[in-house]
Amino acid sequence: MSNINLGKRLKRKSHLIPVFFAIDDKYVKYFAACIKSLINHTSKENQYNIHILHEDITPKNQERIKEMETDNVSISFENVSKRIEKIRKKLSIRDYYSYTTYYRMFIADMFPQYDKVLYLDADTIILKDVAELYQYELEKNYVGAVNEQVMINHDIFGGYVEQVLGISRMAYFNAGVLLINSKQFRRQNILQKFVDLINQYTFVVTQDEDYLNIICQDKILWIDIIWNYQTSDPVDRDLNDIGIIHYAYAVKPWHSKDIRNSKVYWDIAKETMFYPMLKKEYDERTAEDNAVFDEVGVRLENIALDEMQREDNYLHKYLGIDQPRTTRQDILKKIEQYEREGRFDEDVEDDPPGRELMPDEVDYLRKNMSNRMRTRYAFRLARWFMNTMIRKKQLIIKDIKGIENYRNLKSGAIITCNHFNAMDSFAMHITYEKSKQRRRKFFRIIKEGNYTSFPGFYGLLMRNCNTLPLSSNKDTMKKFIKAVDTILQKGHFILIYPEQSMWWNYKKPKPLKKGGFTFAAKNNVPVLPCFITMEDSNVPGEGGLPVQEYTIHVSEPIYPDPEKSRAENVKYMMNTNYAVWKDIYERVYQIPLKYTCDE
Repeated sequence: MSNINLGKRLKRKSHLIPVFFAIDDKYVKYFAACIKSLINHTSKENQYNIHILHEDITPKNQERIKEMETDNVSISFENVSKRIEKIRKKLSIRDYYSYTTYYRMFIADMFPQYDKVLYLDADTIILKDVAELYQYELEKNYVGAVNEQVMINHDIFGGYVEQVLGISRMAYFNAGVLLINSKQFRRQNILQKFVDLINQYTFVVTQDEDYLNIICQDKILWIDIIWNYQTSDPVDRDLNDIGIIHYAYAVKPWHSKDIRNSKVYWDIAKETMFYPMLKKEYDERTAEDNAVFDEVGVRLENIALDEMQREDNYLHKYLGIDQPRTTRQDILKKIEQYEREGRFDEDVEDDPPGRELMPDEVDYLRKNMSNRMRTRYAFRLARWFMNTMIRKKQLIIKDIKGIENYRNLKSGAIITCNHFNAMDSFAMHITYEKSKQRRRKFFRIIKEGNYTSFPGFYGLLMRNCNTLPLSSNKDTMKKFIKAVDTILQKGHFILIYPEQSMWWNYKKPKPLKKGGFTFAAKNNVPVLPCFITMEDSNVPGEGGLPVQEYTIHVSEPIYPDPEKSRAENVKYMMNTNYAVWKDIYERVYQIPLKYTCDE
């Protein structure tokens, strides 16, 4: 998976680039190649202030590194012993980690002269001018970062962040390359939040990275993956496209030349005074030495599994999720109850607690360039996620019938669909793509709470995938209505769920609300009724119930009647839409449509 630039570029380039590292004395010989690669790719137009945070680097090794200084690259060593001593007993370290991994938390408070800094792990090699990375505009985000590839591509670690931290694996960042908004760190008192959090819970898997991800959640500017190309990334990229190689995790190029792009590291290491020492150390390594790092990976997997199985893990204890979750069988019983009581417009599953969406919080028409870039990025993530679900058979589309009705649309339209799963909008997006109407954009109307309160990965999609959130705020709704009218008049499509509620895997069409049909009548555009029918697959899903295979039925569009008033057209299109759905239901399932509340 790849990221794209979501931030705006600064109008005027900064000529002072503050760069921070954190190492101990044992790491100096490995780090020399990193700093050499940075210097090799600097521009004479800029001044680079390199700050190395440490506790024990000897004067001799400090001098060796400082010999690399140039006219526009200064190197200073900053001792953080006094600051970290106050919390050292609370900090967890394991395996190849040391306390240096926590030093980055102190940067903003130690260096008030900087509003933005670049932090780099010492196991990186820089292949482009870091001034380009520094130019990302963070706005109010706390950090600029790249997804942690291990969390995305490894089920155990992905499960760990979702089941222990409560963060989607798709929204978890790697902290080895960070653009830090120091101004916001100070303003939001991030250091104190970190101290408070370590007093609550000790994370033992990715340690400070876990703390940072929790604190910075939803305040992350996702930057191009070329600036933190991790060796665990499944995509093998051209070196000419990479800005920074990150040799993350236990095995490093000075341990093994078999890891991806290890030659790049050794070529740079040859330019440093530490190369003979590194070469000798490498030549003397044994198979037993390397086996230690294989054990680290297995041990870390076991730690992650243990954390997931803890009844008092962070998600349960501190996020308040300490009760057994509602099962799918419970949801089905609730659906039966709601149908008996005729409560068709009420959701049976609770959304996150919502808040009022204010007018300045949402850019419905994506007029802002930064918002357009976020939308592009979110769609890439959604596509990756959708492909993954299809590959794992978590989403199975058996057939799309009547796609020609979609293709023949010559104007904007309201697309209707029955709502039975949080993922059914993916099925509708695939239907849109199959229609080959790419010149017309596909929007979807969502609830206010889904836009304001969903965390992590799903929150990113809710806020950025051409969504049109409703609002309890009168002024925001005026903005919403104007945006919907504009979108339809420009010939685009808007998906709406006229049932106004989601019932999990409920096969019957529910009574419809008139909102979407009002927009169609007002803007003189058709309604395109889509109805999804389901049948059991042989793939086990949630609660042991089979994953459903979807057949998407695209019916003929329903056009407003020019002889009717707007109110008459709303009623006509709504009743016709319901009749179409009812016909599909009875024809496919071979049973008459009846509700238990009518009985």
